[in-house]
Amino acid sequence: MSSRKKIAATGGGIAAAIIIAVVALSGANVFVHNNPTQIQNITSSSAAQSNTVSTSQVSTSKLQIVAAENFWGSLISQLGGTHVQVLSIVTDPNADPHEYESNTADAQALTNANYVIVNGAGYDDWAIKIIGASNNPNQKVLNVAKLLGKKEGDNPHFWYSPVYVNQTVAQMYSDLVSIDPNNAAYYKQQYVNLNASLGQYNARIDEIKQQFAGTRVAATESIFVYLANATGLDLISPPEFIDAVAEGNDPPAQSVVQFQQQLQGQGGNVTVLVYNEQTVTPLTQNIKALAAQKGIPIVGVTETIQPSDVSFQDWMNSELISLQNALNAKALGQ
Repeated sequence: MSSRKKIAATGGGIAAAIIIAVVALSGANVFVHNNPTQIQNITSSSAAQSNTVSTSQVSTSKLQIVAAENFWGSLISQLGGTHVQVLSIVTDPNADPHEYESNTADAQALTNANYVIVNGAGYDDWAIKIIGASNNPNQKVLNVAKLLGKKEGDNPHFWYSPVYVNQTVAQMYSDLVSIDPNNAAYYKQQYVNLNASLGQYNARIDEIKQQFAGTRVAATESIFVYLANATGLDLISPPEFIDAVAEGNDPPAQSVVQFQQQLQGQGGNVTVLVYNEQTVTPLTQNIKALAAQKGIPIVGVTETIQPSDVSFQDWMNSELISLQNALNAKALGQ
């Protein structure tokens, strides 16, 4: 295993979390906690921003929704608007979400929620285990991987695919109407508004594809694969390297040599390096340093929304602008 950044458990592991989750089913009314070492967001507005509230502020008249990660949390919050209270569990910008370890507060929140959204495909097994142990018959769960026909071992970074995002948002809307049919008209309007808001993000992807399709780029981790496909960029980094980094393993030696050669101009010039800032190892840092030495523009991307108080589409659009600027700079010889 490589020495990648890892978030520590705060207050027990899965076993303790599951015990608390079962207890919570007996009627505990606590939904969130105020542990200062655990960074979490609660969102409740038709706007895209998140705000943390105390337990006493949680409205029992709203649907209680838990998203394992804040990228899905942002989207469901915008869909649910004033009728939902959304808790996003994984939000820490300094941690690798692949390595997240749950705590007892997570278990309570997941157990008590009316609706839970998990990414699946091995990305957030901690949440799926808690949900399975609690077995709440009144709870609806959206497993994004299952929705998309994906399985463990597939690239789990579905939120970097505009097609998968659109499919997931459509399912979220359908689920909200199913859970809360009395507010169906409201959710329909929210769905229309969100799709309109996602338009700029989708348009910029199309713009990059029109301008730079076929341009050779590199990435330190598999997070960029779906977006590379969407923008028509040619991601030439060795799959063995980027997959190993995503899984927390050391890449094969030959893939490291191949990657270094690509950055040095052998086998085709690399125009831009996309660097995952939340999945960092000494090896990816060395790759980043080599790219900088060779004058290759570096574009940082993150697994979770950064900063955590902006919307999904604003976050994505910001990353796309950085990518587009880097591609332009290289094209202009800057």
